[in-house]
Amino acid sequence: MKNQTLLVSLVIFALIASGCANASPPSSPPSSTMSSEPLAVEDIASLIAALEAAGVMVETGDKVSQEFFKPEGSILGVNGADVQVFEYESKEAMESEASQVAPDGGSVGTSMMMWMDTPHFYKSGRVMVLYVGSDETVLSLLEQVLGLQFAGG
Repeated sequence: MKNQTLLVSLVIFALIASGCANASPPSSPPSSTMSSEPLAVEDIASLIAALEAAGVMVETGDKVSQEFFKPEGSILGVNGADVQVFEYESKEAMESEASQVAPDGGSVGTSMMMWMDTPHFYKSGRVMVLYVGSDETVLSLLEQVLGLQFAGG
C-alpha cells in the first residue's frame, strides 16, 4: 500500500512538473502601431495630429487676433465648431499669458470679456486653446487631447 501511495504521488508530481514545463510564460500584449497614449501636443501641428488621431476631421480656418494674447491665432474647425489656437515661441511665454486668464474665463489681465457662450481655455506645450461654446463632443475631444481646461466654465 505504501508503494502504491508513493507511486501515485510520483505520477501526480510528474504530471504537475510536465504541465509546468510545457506552460508558456505570460506573453506581452502584441505591440501595435497605434498607441493608446495620447499624442503630446506642443504646437498647432501636433494639436491637429492629435485631433485627427482621435478620429476628428480638422479644418484650418482664418487667422484670429485677441487683444489680450500676443501671438496671432489660428481658427481650427473641430466637429464644425471654431476653436482658437494661439502658438507661442516658448512654453514659458504661453504660461505667462495663461496666468492672466481668470479662473472663470471672464477676464484676461485687465480686459473684461462678454462671451457669446461659455469660454473654455486649455493649454499644452506652447499652445493655448480657446473654445467658446458648449458642444459636449468638442469639449470632450479637447479634454482628450489637451487635458482638463485651466479656466472657463
